[in-house]
Amino acid sequence: MTDTLMTEGQNTTNADQQQAATTTEAPATTETAAPQQQAEGTTPAAAKPETKDAPQGAPEKYEFTPAEGYEFDPHTLNAFSEVAKELGMPQDSAQKILDKMAPAMAEKEAARMEEIRNEWADAAKADKEFGGDKLTDSLASAKKALDAFGTPELKTLLNQSGLGNHPDVIRFMVRAGKAISEDGFVSGARGAGNTPTAQSLYSKSNMNP
Repeated sequence: MTDTLMTEGQNTTNADQQQAATTTEAPATTETAAPQQQAEGTTPAAAKPETKDAPQGAPEKYEFTPAEGYEFDPHTLNAFSEVAKELGMPQDSAQKILDKMAPAMAEKEAARMEEIRNEWADAAKADKEFGGDKLTDSLASAKKALDAFGTPELKTLLNQSGLGNHPDVIRFMVRAGKAISEDGFVSGARGAGNTPTAQSLYSKSNMNP
């Protein structure tokens, strides 16, 4: 019997299905092989972790040289050294940064010290023991004590550090000056009060407004 078109179509469909099944089964072998390779410890090259080199160039210990006229605070230097080492900064690069920073740091420190001196002076002017209306006479007594017992080095220290404005320093000098007046003490260092430092230390101009 001659196959009908319907029969021919079914036979063709069956053949195509067998061929498709064969084609589908072929990659299964490849897919099975991949897990076996991974199980044997084989790692694809793309999966290797990337390594990043640590910063290079930082010395074992930094040796900083202050620029002329400046000084570095040890605490600030230690903190800067730690950061510079973490960044792998060479010695010369770290030194250049500090040289640039030094003027700004010194300016900030000077401004802070001036602020402190002004605070001391304001406190001294308002002091209940020697300030207020008694300030002028009190400073005269303080100057008398400084002239009698103070060395040039002490006068320079009081002026340069600003301690000449500190209420407790002035209080001490005032009491000492009054004690000298009460006891009739006469200093053997005549003319000591004529030095520029002594003249400016306990004057109104030294008490910063």
